[in-house]
Amino acid sequence: MEQKLAGLPKVQQAAVNLATAKATVTGSVPVQELVEAVEAAGYAVATATETFTVQGLSCASCVSRTEKALAALPGVNAAEVNLANLTATVRFIPGVVSFEAMRDAVNRSGYQLARIGGDAEPEDVAEQEREREHRDILRRLRLGAVLVAACFVLVHWHHLGLDALATLSDNHNHWLQFLLIAPVQLWVGWHFHKSALATARHGAANMHTLVTVGTFSAFLYSLLVLLAPQLFVAPGVAAEVYFDTSGAIIVLILLGRFLELRAKGRTSQAIRKLMGLAPKTARVIRDGEERDIPLAEVAVGDHVVVRPGEKIPVDGVILEGQSTLDESLLTGESIPVARGAGDTVIGGALNKSGAFTFEAAKVGRETALARIVDMVQQAQGAKPPIARLADKIAAVFVPVVMGVAAVTFVVWWLFGPQPALTYALLNFVSVLIIACPCALGLATPTSIMVGTGKGAERGVLIRGGEALESAHKLDVVVFDKTGTLTRGEPHMTDWSGGREHLALIASAEARSEHPIAEAIVAHAREQGLKLSDPETFDGVAGLGIKARVAGHDVVVGTRRLMAQSGVALEETTLATLEALEQEGKSAMLAAVDGQLAGVLAVADVVKPESREAIDRLRALGVEVALLTGDNQRTAQAIAAQLGIERVLAEVLPANKFEEIQRLQEAGKRVAMVGDGVNDAPALARADVGMAIGAGADVAMEAADITLMSGDPRGVATAIQLSRATMANIKQNLFWAFAYNIVLIPLAAGVWFPLFGVLLSPIFAAAAMGLSSVTVVSNALRLRHAKLQ
Repeated sequence: MEQKLAGLPKVQQAAVNLATAKATVTGSVPVQELVEAVEAAGYAVATATETFTVQGLSCASCVSRTEKALAALPGVNAAEVNLANLTATVRFIPGVVSFEAMRDAVNRSGYQLARIGGDAEPEDVAEQEREREHRDILRRLRLGAVLVAACFVLVHWHHLGLDALATLSDNHNHWLQFLLIAPVQLWVGWHFHKSALATARHGAANMHTLVTVGTFSAFLYSLLVLLAPQLFVAPGVAAEVYFDTSGAIIVLILLGRFLELRAKGRTSQAIRKLMGLAPKTARVIRDGEERDIPLAEVAVGDHVVVRPGEKIPVDGVILEGQSTLDESLLTGESIPVARGAGDTVIGGALNKSGAFTFEAAKVGRETALARIVDMVQQAQGAKPPIARLADKIAAVFVPVVMGVAAVTFVVWWLFGPQPALTYALLNFVSVLIIACPCALGLATPTSIMVGTGKGAERGVLIRGGEALESAHKLDVVVFDKTGTLTRGEPHMTDWSGGREHLALIASAEARSEHPIAEAIVAHAREQGLKLSDPETFDGVAGLGIKARVAGHDVVVGTRRLMAQSGVALEETTLATLEALEQEGKSAMLAAVDGQLAGVLAVADVVKPESREAIDRLRALGVEVALLTGDNQRTAQAIAAQLGIERVLAEVLPANKFEEIQRLQEAGKRVAMVGDGVNDAPALARADVGMAIGAGADVAMEAADITLMSGDPRGVATAIQLSRATMANIKQNLFWAFAYNIVLIPLAAGVWFPLFGVLLSPIFAAAAMGLSSVTVVSNALRLRHAKLQ
């Protein structure tokens, strides 16, 4: 590593300390080049990811500017700003860049970066910010609406026949309009002006810049008409004032912002439901007494008491008692599940019936619920590749619009009909107001927030934007067999003999630790059979067992062991044995006192929902493959039950990665579904890795999507969700682009020479507010998407 680092241009010295795992570099090389050099040497630089709140964001250009300010800092690897929930997620190298440096960079851009305080969640902070802004806008909107309505009465005083009440000269009427609209322009619209001024101080512009320039143009022009009307005298033309235009624009855009905030509040409903699952307190046993303590004080090892109707506070294992639990909001599984001593319980689940005591195993940020919330928040803050086009356009959008508005003003002033200045001003204002980078900025994040929330409600956790985008393009879904399509543990499936012989066989097998023996014993106990302790027991390696139980000689095992024990076998028995083996089951013979007692078989049973999961995927046009370490015959038997045609059998755990790679090299976009530690490399290699939530933590960490319920039908749900979300994003982007492509030329007066059509600035303001509300409302339709 030292050689790699020292070999970079402008590096004078590089030293790597093995004990501290740190590299010290002297030179003037950018940090990112050092990171790339370390990675090229086969190592990785430790990074941290933290989420902050950002205040002052209003549109896509704000997002772009903030991201650039953060990404430009040495030590920041990536920065993603989410307009929908007002957060910035930054991946950085601790010790190289500080929070203070990030805060200062964002502040210089005209916005405010803040850490999330205490135990507050990003969604809580975003919701508080929304509520604060909601109240502020509502207060300003009420006053603005009253004043603008009064101004409209003055504008149409003569048309409304109000001369009978009071005769107003035009001059007096205009001054009254000024007095009504001045508070609207200066106080009601301060929300926009403050942001525009902050960004202007740093040489930047945003959506609020357009509103501020547009409304002040109309307001100051009108005020100048009042103060110096002689400047605007033209033959046969009287100068007009446009105070009503200025005020109406501010009120209509505020109304749009108000409606947008209300709609955006519903986009994060799913995650707020999840966060509300955990109770605020827990009842623990300490010093022999039950105490109610804050959830944050529960420690691993505490004995926690849960009564009927209460929510489980943390993850743990039941010590005594039993109940049925509703885990639907965590796993998407609507049927309550029975839990008893030794079973695991998940924090946030609702206790439906009995009382029980459990031992806390995971608390705080380690609980399943906390991890689910973290994963959903990460996904909601992520950007899929499709969002980058909108980001690139947003980065230059406002300056381009201001340029178009300036050209519009000049052209109309020089070549327009009289009063040319008035036409020039109104069209200039219309162009500034109609342009809406808000819709561009909201098109992607709102859909992702609703889509990932919808998935979380169904027990499908999507880790990031790329997985959400990739899942809708999948060609092949590869399922690991054990624990994914099957239960993951052997069950006794067949027995041709009687109950009394089964009791003797299970009693003999109780001494064995083999998984097949455990399956036989478990089946006998399920049947209510009473087992006895064997008097003698002898395990015959690779063949089976011999034992004496309750005065009977018991032999269980292969044909060879039966032959050695002198047990005669008929042709029908051998045919039964072979038929069971053809079905992929582990078949054995059992004899009692030298006589054949029956044929039994043990198998890893296919989950009842697996066949439906495969059928759903095929209905979606996705090919399904089975990947397993089992022999070809067993794998084909399982595949035949499920209707799977492509079988990858006898694959060692280390080779699963290569099988995924081989499919990708054939031009397929591949998803891998697994649950074990040995599936992690294949999950990471696949275009989309899906982990069964009941499986190993390392598999969940390597996966892009986690199916919390362990139901393979969730794979089809994830693909459907991806397709619905991507379609929704494309609709939003189309609306945002089409809106600007069609209406900016209209606002500029391009169609006036042909059709005599112009767009009033007031209608432009209404259309601008409507565009953002439309995008968010369209995203909210995802909440009602039909998923199987």
